Amino acid sequence: MNILRCEHLTKTYGSGSTMVNALNGVELAVEKGSFVAIVGTSGSGKSTLLHLLGGVDRPTTGHIFIEDTDIASLSEKQLSIFRRRKVGLIYQFYNLIPTLDIRQNILLPMLLDGQKPDENRFSELVQTLGLADRLSHLPHQLSGGQQQRAAIGRALIYRPAILMADEPTGNLDRKNSQEILSLLKVSNRRYKQTVLLITHDERLALEADRIITIEDGRIISDREVRK
Repeated sequence: MNILRCEHLTKTYGSGSTMVNALNGVELAVEKGSFVAIVGTSGSGKSTLLHLLGGVDRPTTGHIFIEDTDIASLSEKQLSIFRRRKVGLIYQFYNLIPTLDIRQNILLPMLLDGQKPDENRFSELVQTLGLADRLSHLPHQLSGGQQQRAAIGRALIYRPAILMADEPTGNLDRKNSQEILSLLKVSNRRYKQTVLLITHDERLALEADRIITIEDGRIISDREVRK
């Protein structure tokens, strides 16, 4: 069953002689529970694709379906709510709220919705993330790896339809990068979470089940990874 698909997806910037085609007719489907890596050089369009699939930006033309909802047709308010509940986004920069402690940062999507968290699930999640003894700390009191774990917790707290990570290890050393990758794999296997990883690192991409390569705004390769 496909949890995400896009049809005839294009994204252009500018007009006339200055127009840039960031994406050009992308067709893509992702099965529920899969772990997919999207790779490409800088400027290939991979981050643009993730921003469109995550509802952060809107396509010039085409459709994006997440759990059969065409997110390109939603109003800004509807899209904001849908993104908060259905799409977990992780970036290279952690984007934690500096004045909120780690517990509040992880629970932020639910707090914004006025929802009461499941404390058993929250406890299991922070134990898995290795943050149980850091919940009262502010972000600046944590290491980079710990801050990225908190960002992953925030992305997972709502049990989103899909978890999208854009170069999540870009600011981390090799040890912390491997730990973050391991957490993404745990979320995929233990929680059956669909994961879409954007990376330029072939080594990280090989940990996925499927690798999609983008070049000049087009998909040029789509292959399964043999384990």
